[in-house]
Amino acid sequence: MCMFQLKGRRAMLVVGSLLLLGMMNLQAGSLPDFTQMVEEYSPAVVNISTKQKPRKSMMDRLPPKYQIPELPKDSPLNDLFRHFFGAPPHGQGGPDGGSPHGYGFEGQSLGSGFIISEDGYLMTNHHVVDGAVEIIVRLSDHREFKAELIGSDKRSDIALLKIEAEDLPVVTISQKELKVGEWVLAIGSPFGFDHSVTAGIVSAKGRSLPRENYVPFIQTDVAINPGNSGGPLFNLEGEVVGINSQIYSRTGGFMGLSFAIPIDMAMNVVDQIKEKGFVTRGWLGVLIQDVTRELAESFGLSRPYGALVSQVQPGSPSEKAGLKTGDVILSFNGEEVANSAALPPMVGSSLVDHPAKVEILRQGKRQTIEVVIGVLPDSKSSTDSTASNTAQGNRIGVKVRELTAEERDKLGLEAEGGVLVEEVKAGPAQEAGVRKGDVIQMINNVRLKDVASFNQQVKELPTGKSVAVLIYRRHGPIFLAFKLPKDE
Repeated sequence: MCMFQLKGRRAMLVVGSLLLLGMMNLQAGSLPDFTQMVEEYSPAVVNISTKQKPRKSMMDRLPPKYQIPELPKDSPLNDLFRHFFGAPPHGQGGPDGGSPHGYGFEGQSLGSGFIISEDGYLMTNHHVVDGAVEIIVRLSDHREFKAELIGSDKRSDIALLKIEAEDLPVVTISQKELKVGEWVLAIGSPFGFDHSVTAGIVSAKGRSLPRENYVPFIQTDVAINPGNSGGPLFNLEGEVVGINSQIYSRTGGFMGLSFAIPIDMAMNVVDQIKEKGFVTRGWLGVLIQDVTRELAESFGLSRPYGALVSQVQPGSPSEKAGLKTGDVILSFNGEEVANSAALPPMVGSSLVDHPAKVEILRQGKRQTIEVVIGVLPDSKSSTDSTASNTAQGNRIGVKVRELTAEERDKLGLEAEGGVLVEEVKAGPAQEAGVRKGDVIQMINNVRLKDVASFNQQVKELPTGKSVAVLIYRRHGPIFLAFKLPKDE
């Protein structure tokens, strides 16, 4: 009996071990093998180095007749002069006769790129070649070429280069939809280490970054570092799905958040640069913000989505089409607008001078407006200015007055309407985020002409229900939501 139990236990151990080994082999087999892809496509990835315009040293900025006295070569003051003026007074500096701190040098910047045509066109980031007086492209076989900058676009961070060579290895551009969770691989030159390979997954799509409204970035956890910029991001089929562009970091190095420009957007930019030498984008001419849960309730939306129009710019396509402040843009050309960050890339990639169908929510009713898309201008136009007096809005906890002509002029506001917040007390306004110095322009979709109209609207505010309030704050208009308690 004991012998049988022992054999039984051994058998169970053997079976368990075999199952464990089988699971490990299955798991190992499910992990991607990048070796063949790297061998096939890494020759199309290049290292890019540039020479920048020399920085002016402090020595060059001194008054014409100012003379610095000669100092001995071993004087400790030489280090002080190097730090502040870029060169010691006896004329000795770095290996090129300049400053060891870089003044007087033609600084180098390192990045990556990839070849998109056999006759020498290649792509990289705008910031890699920005301000360069010379661009050197080094291939995987160690050949080096001087590259010509065909054109670049700062908004999308894309640059198109050309080298004089034939029969070059090229990448394959992906035509498939990228999915979150998909494996991706990057090849580039982090810190100058050529053809380094890193891999990860797609963490998210359509990310909007500060000052980058027109690019719906791909977020990944691929290890990207300085020098990877401009390099390709591949899918498992060996197709390029994006261009590595930015990292989020508190240290300057990789922290698990990398961002790439979608390849379809990059190719659109490249095609425009090839065709006409510059890039045009669609323009609606509205300032927008997210619809919060409270604002969604005030507009009668079942969930928070869409882009809330906080300002319609004068003379813009939106103004001509009849869009108004307070409208919520729900869809653009049939595609739902998930949030305010989703709208600019949709509009930017639209055909200029062509109509687009914009579904909006206005005072609780849905309607579709046709807007002829304009060209995004380089700079925004400003507005006009005038008004005056005082009042109290205790029901929401703010004290307001009318604005002077000088205040309107300083803020760039229209000649009439709106009230200036002088004081914010505990109450619904403070909870909503109203601050002293804000200009309240609209309450519950009603424009405020003066203090009297403000008092009237505050008096009529419903209780227990969120109400949208448009304010103007130094950097532009923004909607907030007030909610008066029911037991008021």
